[in-house]
Amino acid sequence: MRVVVIGSGIVGAAAAHRLSGRGVPVTVVDGAYPGQATQAGAGIVCPWVDHPDDEDWYRLTREGARHYPGLVSSLGESLGYARVGALLVAGEPSDLEPVRALLARRHAEAPEMGDVVDVAAPSVLFPPLSEDLSALLVPGAARVDGRAVRDALLRAALRQGAELRTGTATLTSDGGVLVREVREADSRGRVTGLPGAAGDRESWRQATPGSPQGPPSAHGTHPASEASPYGAVRDAAAGAPHEPGSPYGDEPEATLTAGTPPEPRSPYGDEPGAGGERTLVEADVVIVAAGAWSGEVCRGLGVELPVFPRRGQIVHVTLEGVDTSRWPIVLPHVGPYLLGFPGSRVVVGATIEDAGFAPRVTMGGLDEVLRAGLRVAPGLSEATVTETRVGLRPVHAPGPPLIGPVNDRVIVATGLGAYGLTAGPFTGRVAAGLALGEEPPLNLRPYHPRLP
Repeated sequence: MRVVVIGSGIVGAAAAHRLSGRGVPVTVVDGAYPGQATQAGAGIVCPWVDHPDDEDWYRLTREGARHYPGLVSSLGESLGYARVGALLVAGEPSDLEPVRALLARRHAEAPEMGDVVDVAAPSVLFPPLSEDLSALLVPGAARVDGRAVRDALLRAALRQGAELRTGTATLTSDGGVLVREVREADSRGRVTGLPGAAGDRESWRQATPGSPQGPPSAHGTHPASEASPYGAVRDAAAGAPHEPGSPYGDEPEATLTAGTPPEPRSPYGDEPGAGGERTLVEADVVIVAAGAWSGEVCRGLGVELPVFPRRGQIVHVTLEGVDTSRWPIVLPHVGPYLLGFPGSRVVVGATIEDAGFAPRVTMGGLDEVLRAGLRVAPGLSEATVTETRVGLRPVHAPGPPLIGPVNDRVIVATGLGAYGLTAGPFTGRVAAGLALGEEPPLNLRPYHPRLP
């Protein structure tokens, strides 16, 4: 059996690693497009505070979090993974009660979250925070460098015999894989995007970075009717979840600045002459793990997957001479997430934007993130802005992720949205197991692609 994995993000890399480790010939095809979600996120692994009313979503992210310690151990690298805990912060202690109740309800089946405790002075643990905040500490929460995870998985897969090809992959009507070398003309492809999904908006990490009393953000464009777990009316305008991703790495091509914006793009354009000759790559099974581009990949198969890109912009700052490596993740009741990494680095994000395939850092997006970050952590006012990143999160419009076969040859694994780094390695492993004909480790019925 030969498997082609389309997409080399964290899901595709995990699938390739699992398959190659079982001796299966694997070819990974990736277009290396700007905006890949794995390249530009924050790195938050704290599933227990999210999806209070969606056990299917929660179950997947919980299993994803459980998968990490074994993965880190097997790869033999740190991957930026550390259990630093998460501070759930709010201006009023009463705002913490609903999430406290949620964590208490889930603790028996998820003891790995640790014993949740009150923190009277959260700025002791994360010094830039406002001194007026109350907090709960979830000690089991971890942070991870998504780029490092993806790169380690790919390196291991290549050592195990996998092949990596760069190009635009499309499917034929019978599930064959056509690969076309990526060329400059492809940047004139379609800009696509669907209306925002109603699901996945009721979690702690939901609020747009803007002020809850102000008008809806131009970037957080998804007013929600669902209540947050803390039940506050002022969060009725919460958008979709923020993307946990990789906070920093060594790949400059993944870093976009306001001075170098690419054109809005999808590499799957309408122009028949745009690009080079297509080559058929042999495959008995195909795993489509192409993130926000998964729907475009599957279009040639005659399948319409309702997966679209949701843009998130984040900012990296440094505090010279300050050891931020053990600072906890900060998840506010209202506002942006913050987390520290080695190298005196703090990550602040993120915007929530339906802008199609337009991985651009914008002045409005930066303004939104910076202002919101300073409201929560005014001690960052003198921090140096060192980097900006933008990612296109793959969102499945009806709600939960897509994991499962679309026919007897093609398996899809996408739509993790804000939880790509939490659940990505586990999802890739599950997809690989499906390709091998193995029994999945959890019931996949809720994630099965429901095609018209």
